[in-house]
Amino acid sequence: MAKLLFHLRNVPDDEADDVRQLLTAHGFDWYETRPGPWGISGGALWLRDADAHADARRLLDDYQRRRREQAREREAREGRQGFLELLRERPEFVLPRLAAIVALVLLVLALPWLLLR
Repeated sequence: MAKLLFHLRNVPDDEADDVRQLLTAHGFDWYETRPGPWGISGGALWLRDADAHADARRLLDDYQRRRREQAREREAREGRQGFLELLRERPEFVLPRLAAIVALVLLVLALPWLLLR
């Protein structure tokens, strides 16, 4: 019986192509279902042999770990920062914006209560 291996919804084309090539190169018997016409299903890669799922999952997990590391290295080279790094390096930039966001959220949450009094 077939077993789902990899959802294709919101997956970049290059990653989906890499996964297809990886499965083929390692001799896994797989097939692909395409996205539905109304966007309800996103498509997926399936293994025909459910017994091979554990091996394929390990291979796929290793690929995704390497891809994540490459993306982080690329972000570091390009100078992209996460929230905490930006907060540490430029608090005068982050804190006013954070305060504005909190104020807007509080306003949106409190406004219906205030108007319906």
